[in-house]
Amino acid sequence: MKRSIWRSAAGAVITAALATTAVPAAWATSLTAATPTAATTARTPDLGTVADFDRLAQTVLVQRTAALLDQPPAQRAIFQTADTTAATNGRVAMASTAAHNEQAVDASLQARRVRLRAAGEAYQAGNTKATVDHVQLSGDGKRADVLLTETTTLTYEKLRGDEPPTTGFQAQHEATFVKDAQGHWQLTGLTDLDTDGFPQINEPTPSRLDSAVASTALASAATRPPLVAVTATTDPPEATPASTAWPAAPSPKPAKSGAVDYTAMAAYAEKYWHNYNPAYRQFNGAGGDCTNFISQSLRAGGWQFAGGWASDYDHTWWYSATNPATQSWSWNGVNEWSWYALSSKRVTNLADVYQLGVGDILQMDFDRTGSKDHSMIVTYRSPAGMPYVTYHSTNTLNRSVASLVAIFPDSLYYAYRT
Repeated sequence: MKRSIWRSAAGAVITAALATTAVPAAWATSLTAATPTAATTARTPDLGTVADFDRLAQTVLVQRTAALLDQPPAQRAIFQTADTTAATNGRVAMASTAAHNEQAVDASLQARRVRLRAAGEAYQAGNTKATVDHVQLSGDGKRADVLLTETTTLTYEKLRGDEPPTTGFQAQHEATFVKDAQGHWQLTGLTDLDTDGFPQINEPTPSRLDSAVASTALASAATRPPLVAVTATTDPPEATPASTAWPAAPSPKPAKSGAVDYTAMAAYAEKYWHNYNPAYRQFNGAGGDCTNFISQSLRAGGWQFAGGWASDYDHTWWYSATNPATQSWSWNGVNEWSWYALSSKRVTNLADVYQLGVGDILQMDFDRTGSKDHSMIVTYRSPAGMPYVTYHSTNTLNRSVASLVAIFPDSLYYAYRT
């Protein structure tokens, strides 16, 4: 059946910067109405209060990043309500319930750090920056919803010695502040806005993903036999799920193949992983930008357009900036891209995710529903055979496939040789 599904899918340093990422659709109305007027100026927080909101939210995010750093517990601050109060000299505090929740998040992320190290991944340093993009006040002025952009860089510890220098990502959060009876602001919650079931490395996940159960699932995944391939007569052709067993049988790939340059694909993705190319539309808030991003990268590496009806995702793959400004369904649809790429024979399925090479594509079905949710492109492969992926929605650079498998052992993975 043909389906049209567009889904996307550490000593931390506190600094502030001007955010330039897209604003979620839910905030569009409030941003339009955000210009102060005579009626709203009186209840708009002053710049000092907004700065305190920023510092307090940053403190929480920095603590989350620090939980992943491979350093003795004695060298890492343990999250306490007092830590966040001190960050703003007491002007803005953290509600006790929120502090208790962050202590649970901290424990979960520490468990994740242990599991990631067991999978061959560790971080020795990090830098987390948060920026207030917008503040929206309630009608009575007693609640402030603060839109934040987080930018985090993690420095890989050289466990194997061939890791890339860093991995990085951007994420958006909504921090909620409420005035208490004395008129003081308290942080009551921090919500991750753009995970779409796919949290970043320092973001909390459902408890089942950071538990002994997950560790058991990860261990069993390494010994699972290769998944059975689907019939070649499927219309449109369905991708074959890949094994996640490490190590994988070698599947070498050249830097170029004819007019196709895989190094150029990776270079494009590394250049535009968070500074979006203005020559293309972006689809954050409209199903996700992940497949749009890999299509741009493939195009930069030499993939040629295939013209035809936009909806004919078995045979067409193209993008138009004008006349009219549109694109084929296969350009930015997760499932549609897979159907086109296999139908056109521009790709073949790999048996194992660890066979991926530079310029290859990895897709995920988070909940094993049969509908793929997310697309990523390989931008680095270590000499030891570890692929690292870069993607949009949310913006991420050089995340190891091992970290994905470690956190999502029950997801389905689809590996494509381009």
